[in-house]
Amino acid sequence: MEPIDYTKYLILSLFVIAWCVLHSTMISASVIEYFKKHFGARFRFYRLFFNLVAILTLIPVALFAYSIRTQAIFNWNGYLRIGQVLLLVAAVLLFFIGGRHYDVHQVFGIKQIKEGTSNKAITDSGELDTSGILGITRHPWYLSTILLIWARQLDASAIFINVILTFYLIVGTYLEEKKLVREFGEKYLIYQKRVPMLIPYKWLKSIIIRWHEPTSRHH
Repeated sequence: MEPIDYTKYLILSLFVIAWCVLHSTMISASVIEYFKKHFGARFRFYRLFFNLVAILTLIPVALFAYSIRTQAIFNWNGYLRIGQVLLLVAAVLLFFIGGRHYDVHQVFGIKQIKEGTSNKAITDSGELDTSGILGITRHPWYLSTILLIWARQLDASAIFINVILTFYLIVGTYLEEKKLVREFGEKYLIYQKRVPMLIPYKWLKSIIIRWHEPTSRHH
């Protein structure tokens, strides 16, 4: 058996971390305020520019990961295929149902270009929305992304990428939560206590309890 060359995985990890750092830096409050101050009316293009940079810089990382892929360490075979399908279905539902509560034009930067303004929150109204899926998990899109990246065959490069991105998404969610607390204050603190940040364990618990109730009554 040939020894594993960890150098290429180290390089891949550095690429992914560099992408995460660039992504976080570009959306940090200090950088946004700097560009807003120095670019004036042209700042309305910043969100679109940010999205383009995020996509374009991700392409070489993805190509490098593809070039060093190896035989899968974990496959969703047999009965595990059911688990994979459930994860994919959950990820898709979270994305599309969550999208109904968000201002997609603002996410892509179209609203900023047209109107020259944007809400700090990405909801349609710009206000705190706790209805629907947002009453089950506070960040359905982040949860959807985490489920999606793990619902695939996993070779060494995929595992390295997934671990880094999962950690990044969780840390990024906590940082975003701080911004939302500053914006909405006590309302968001109450929301945090009532609804989980990512995993909807309260909702799952209620489903399990309801499922067991008929059985308990029968006995």
